[in-house]
Amino acid sequence: QGKKLSDALRISAYVFSTGLLMFTALVNSVSWFMQNISLGNFWQTAWLEFYDYMEGDEWTIFLTGAALVPALAFWGFNGILLVADITGKPAFITRYRIQLGKNDPVDKKKLWKAIYTVLGNQFFVSFPMLVPMFYIMKWWDNTYSKELPTFQWFLVELSIFTVVEEILFYYTHRLGHHPVLYKHIHKKHHEWTAPIGVVSIYAHPIEHIVSNTLPVMTGPMIMGSHIVSISAWFSLALVTTSISHCGYHLPLLPSPEFHDFHHLKFNQCYGVLGVLDFLHGTDRMFRQTKAFERHKVLLSLTPLSQSIPEPPKKEE
Repeated sequence: QGKKLSDALRISAYVFSTGLLMFTALVNSVSWFMQNISLGNFWQTAWLEFYDYMEGDEWTIFLTGAALVPALAFWGFNGILLVADITGKPAFITRYRIQLGKNDPVDKKKLWKAIYTVLGNQFFVSFPMLVPMFYIMKWWDNTYSKELPTFQWFLVELSIFTVVEEILFYYTHRLGHHPVLYKHIHKKHHEWTAPIGVVSIYAHPIEHIVSNTLPVMTGPMIMGSHIVSISAWFSLALVTTSISHCGYHLPLLPSPEFHDFHHLKFNQCYGVLGVLDFLHGTDRMFRQTKAFERHKVLLSLTPLSQSIPEPPKKEE
């Protein structure tokens, strides 16, 4: 056990230090790029025009940034995926299906049930949760500042948001797999063993509060973030969780193999980034599969299900 812990800490230190160096280089490079092409001035001007158009109404500004924009990002992205799920077209998307033969096409009755639940979670769970968040952000007295945060600071915030979400989601998600809670709450989400994008927030209302919404909201509330940062983070979180559930390993997008494997096996890959899964050993089975070999950004047009296929099943 001591050796395993030592190995885990050493690997974690290596990953963290390497990631820190890459992050620093990225921040410096992107910041220089942003400053030299004056994108900073463009966004600052756009924000001031929007603020004046809303006449400084903080509640309307908050709802637009924290509810409307993320919802448009979620349904815009999933609308494209739903066309592929329902019609099987365009083939460019469907040929990248992870679980071959599943949702081909998707069960429409099951799909409509999922869509109704998702809309219910958005309107009757997520929206009411924005009310206390609004007053918390108002207390910070920075959320509606006329001066946007610098791009460097936004990247720092984004890193903190991601770490907070990883910790809260991993442990609340894993708790949801306790037999008592799973049967009454989390089992609903796992009705989809081969998930599609829209079911990323198909869940029991309690799970949607504890595991889906709070982990994403907590970071901005701790940091007292600007509404523009909140809007970008909420939109990014919804699109990335849709990617992780979409069932397609598409070129240039983050790999969904990790969470797709969780839906397939139930007791593996509880987190988002995989760091806590590695430290707790809840990805051991995953690491022994072809799915782990495919868990990378696809940089070619050849589906990974073809270049790294599953081994043939043994004949009985």
